[in-house]
Parts: sequence; C-alpha cells; structure tokens
Amino acid sequence: MAQAKDEWGLATRAIRAGHNRTAEGEHSEPIFTTSSFVFQSAAEAAARFSGDEPGNIYSRFTNPTVTCFEQRLAALEGGEACVATASGMSAILSTCMALLQSGDHIVSSRSIFGATNALFNKYLSRMGITTSYVPLNDLAAWEAAIGPNTRLLYAETPSNPLTELGDIAVLADLAHSHGLLLVVDNCFCTPALQQPLALGADIVIHSATKYLDGQGRCVGGAVVGDAKRVGEEVFGFLRTAGPTMSPFNAWVFLKGLETLRLRMLAHSENALALARWLEQQAAVERVYYPGLPSHPQHDLAQRQQKAAGGMLSFVVKGGREQAWRLIDATRMISITANLGDTKTTITHPATTTHGKLTDEERRSAGIEEGLLRIAVGLEDIEDIQRDLATGLGG
Repeated sequence: MAQAKDEWGLATRAIRAGHNRTAEGEHSEPIFTTSSFVFQSAAEAAARFSGDEPGNIYSRFTNPTVTCFEQRLAALEGGEACVATASGMSAILSTCMALLQSGDHIVSSRSIFGATNALFNKYLSRMGITTSYVPLNDLAAWEAAIGPNTRLLYAETPSNPLTELGDIAVLADLAHSHGLLLVVDNCFCTPALQQPLALGADIVIHSATKYLDGQGRCVGGAVVGDAKRVGEEVFGFLRTAGPTMSPFNAWVFLKGLETLRLRMLAHSENALALARWLEQQAAVERVYYPGLPSHPQHDLAQRQQKAAGGMLSFVVKGGREQAWRLIDATRMISITANLGDTKTTITHPATTTHGKLTDEERRSAGIEEGLLRIAVGLEDIEDIQRDLATGLGG
C-alpha cells in the first residue's frame, strides 16, 4: 500500500514535500524567475486578486519556487502554514507587525540575537510596542513580567551565544494560561533537532540563512504556524509590505533542506567532541554547550532536542585581549559572525553580534569580554582543534 505524504518521515519530507511537478516532468524543483503571471481571462485575474480562486498573481507574494520551500518547511515543523521572508530579521518583523499593535507588550528572553534586541528596543518601541526581558530559564520571572497588555512571549532556545535552554512546553503552558502566544526562534536546532510546535509553541521563527541553507550562500527567513495567524495575518503583511524571499534563494534553501538531518547530526557530533576538548584546555575558563553534562540544562536538552546542535561558546582567560589573540591565531576557521555553515566560524560576540548593546545590556546577557562563539562546521574535528590550539597555547 502506498504511503500517504502526511505519513512520511522527516528525512523524506525534507526531500520530497511541497514539489508539484509541472507539465515538463522535471525531477528537481524548478526556479520560477518571473515577476508576474499571466491569466487566461479577465475573470480569472479578478478571481485570483479577490482570493476566490487560488493561484499565482505576483512574485512579491506568490511564486511557485517560494511556495515549495514554504510547504516543505511547514511539513518539517508540523505547521499548517509558512511564510518565507527576505531574512530572519524580516521574519521577526513581519510576525510583530502582523500580530501586534500600539500599546501591546512583549515578554522576551534576555539572551537573544543583538539585532532582535535592537528591533524590539529601538524600532517597535517607536510604535508603542514595549518589551520586558527575563532570564530564559526563570519561569517565575516570565510570569511576573506578564501584564494586562502582554500579547506574546518570545524566546530563542538554545540562546545566542550562551546556549541557554528554555523549556518550551512549560513556556507554552504559561503563555496559553494567560491567553498569549509563544513565539520560538528555532534557528540553532532547526526541525531536524527540535520541533517547538509539537511542544506547544504557536509560531516558529527561522533565519534560513543559517542551517536551513547550510553552506552560507543566501539570506532568507521564515515564519511557521497556523493557517490563521501565519497563513493569513503574517502573509497579509508580507503581501503588502513586501519583505519577500527571492525564487533563487528559495531554491537554494530547498536544496539545503534535503541534507538537513544529516548535517545537523554531523554538526552536533563535531560540536560535542570540540566542547569536550575545550573543557580540557588550561586557557579556557568554561564552556557553554548543552551536550555537556556540565551544562546546567543538560537534562532538558536531552528531553527536548534530538541532539545538542552545532553551536557552542567558551570563555578564555585574559578577557578581550586574549580572545582576539586566539581569533587572529586561527588559519583555517573563518572569522565571521555568520553561523550554520559547513565551514567552522568564530566570532567575538561582545564586539560583533552584540556590539551595539550597552555595557549593562551585555553584562545582563552574560556577554563577557573573554567570550567566543564557535559554529562548529563539518571539517575533520582534529583540524578544528589544531587550528584553535595555537591561540590557546597548545
């Protein structure tokens, strides 16, 4: 008996979901590089624009290649709908603009991407949308921060760059008990390792630029959730405002999804080996990685994630001076703030990804001057270790 598509496993969905072959019978997904689409009649055009008839209209908000990516990612995350966007930040912006209004309030985990912090503090605040920040794993602080005008809880788990974890099921219960939405940034794990919707989250955010692509080629983002909030409201904002993913980028991300599970498990294996090695280095004060028993939320990581992921951070003795010296001593590892690549990357968060925060904001987020973040790639682990050993005095 043939297996139904909704019974496919994750690896199969990552390769097959969303592709409806054209009359040409292509095996690989095509790239529709067109700005507009032709209608068979005036009546068909009117029906498409009114929404009475489904179909392509204009590539700002309907394009077959982008739709294929959206349907495939929704299938992987277990969502009813997905809206692809021009970047991960535009995915967050689109979600907030579609679902919030002046006077609304967000409760966010403190350890979030620096640009997300700037979006909330500098730009949403201008429109009367306020944000309170709480420690990711402090449930009492989350509950205490909720007010009468709170509309959503926002969390990155694991967090950037300290790999703190939030208990998604517990946060979802808290949000729903107050009639709120839980939005989870799943960038570090991807659906290959963690599925927030299955744990109770309402909306999942992605920077497709990272692990969904996997080779550092394109910029894009996505919002996944239900048919109403995401499929209608977030889509409605994208249709009007136009933070749109290009067809070519969508095609690249489709190719990335095909190997997502294999890559995420390989990233996790390398990262665990590197984290264990770093813990043995005299120049390292501490290592942050959920796969280590020393991580305070190691047990939660084992319950909530299929593997610990490819991201880790560590603090070197000697502060910024020694951290920069280590970075400059590398010869193979790429010095860049991007992550999720097959190539290992290293950055100094205090002066790059979190450089625009105030000193107080960095301190409260645990961003020390000696902190380094590594996105562990797929090179031989011995080569990664050797490249770091020089700067560590090894």
